[in-house]
Amino acid sequence: MFSPGRRLLTVGMVLTVTLVAFESMAIATVMPLVEEDLGDLWLYGWVFSAFFLGNLVGVVVAGSAADRRRPAVPYAVGLVVFSVGLVVGGAASSMSMLVAGRLLQGLGAGAMPAVAYVCIGRGYRPEARARMFALMSTAWVVPSVAGPALAGLIGATLGWRWVFLGLLPLCGVIGLVALSGVRTIGTPEERTAEATVLRAIQVAVGAGLLLAGLQARSVVLVLALVCAGVAIMVPAFRRLTPPGTLRGRAGLPAAVLVRGLLGFGFFAADAYVPFAITTVRGMSATLGGLALTTATFTWTLASWLQARWVDRVGPRRLVLGGLLVIGGGSLSLLAVLVPSIPAWIGLVSWGIGGFGIGLAFAPLSLVTLALAAPGEEGRATAGLQLSDMLGTALGTGVAGAIVTFGSRTLDSETAGLVLVFLVAAAVSFLGAAVATGVPRRLHPT
Repeated sequence: MFSPGRRLLTVGMVLTVTLVAFESMAIATVMPLVEEDLGDLWLYGWVFSAFFLGNLVGVVVAGSAADRRRPAVPYAVGLVVFSVGLVVGGAASSMSMLVAGRLLQGLGAGAMPAVAYVCIGRGYRPEARARMFALMSTAWVVPSVAGPALAGLIGATLGWRWVFLGLLPLCGVIGLVALSGVRTIGTPEERTAEATVLRAIQVAVGAGLLLAGLQARSVVLVLALVCAGVAIMVPAFRRLTPPGTLRGRAGLPAAVLVRGLLGFGFFAADAYVPFAITTVRGMSATLGGLALTTATFTWTLASWLQARWVDRVGPRRLVLGGLLVIGGGSLSLLAVLVPSIPAWIGLVSWGIGGFGIGLAFAPLSLVTLALAAPGEEGRATAGLQLSDMLGTALGTGVAGAIVTFGSRTLDSETAGLVLVFLVAAAVSFLGAAVATGVPRRLHPT
């Protein structure tokens, strides 16, 4: 990973993850402050969902582009769009404008992991890929420690807008370093020319309509929007993912489907951990962010452990075990909502969830790279990340709809959070059942 020919690429990929991690940790930490300022609780979940919906378009477009030209091109475009989104978010005068800014951030940020996966597939030997994924997970450590504390401090003193705007200098510095490494990866010998942009947009639009329907007040409107969303989203998703994905067919299709269920189960709960600690239990935004820090530490620890175990244990066992652990962590978050239990228990509870996703996340990526045809690493990993982002967007969006329902109908945010954590656990256990189709070994003999 740090040989002279790959040193700059490795550093660039790690710094890119660091940038996205700072953004993720910081925004999640200050969102309760944003909601207090801008209002519109019903759009709270959309702040996260819009990012991931933009992300799923970005990963498909960038992955497809990286299969036709040098990966540095989609990376540079994504970095610019991401920066524009930060400006819009920092200048937002309403929650809807913030959602628009987050959509742009997602579009730009989607290019970064797509390019990173292509670079890992083409630039590193198979035996080094697991360590590279683990190293990229380690890049979350510093942001997870400094991000919540800095975001909480900046939000309480200068205001939450400077959390967005303060990331702009990092974009410039990290972008220059990363591009210097990414430009060493050339154009693939075999190029794919299939256009996927329209289908990616169809998936995002369909998911958006579905989520909008879940929050509608009229039963007729709920049915109309949900049905329209499914009708638009599902055919496009099927064309962008391996045949048999929706059925969980053994092999690559099962890995892609499980990645979506993994994202749904983990991030549906993750988006509302700070909200539960800060808004429901009345603790500081910093403590709410520290729960995410704990999860990041355990995610990183599990990532390094899976890098050591994946060849011996096999990806199937790691993915299955990780999903079961996430389900248990989601259920343990119910304790945070009990007034007689200290709110800091959320740090322990979500640390369990972080360990679970650390076990399951990278093995699915390794399976995809191992099964991808030469020159189609971008398409294969874009399908994986599409499922990941769609699952995450639906998870955070459904969670937002549930919390909104609890607030509107039951006049209880706590009741909504109970349902969110139960749904997150149920989807994680469903993912564990589908994970039996993930290959036992990365390199069958």
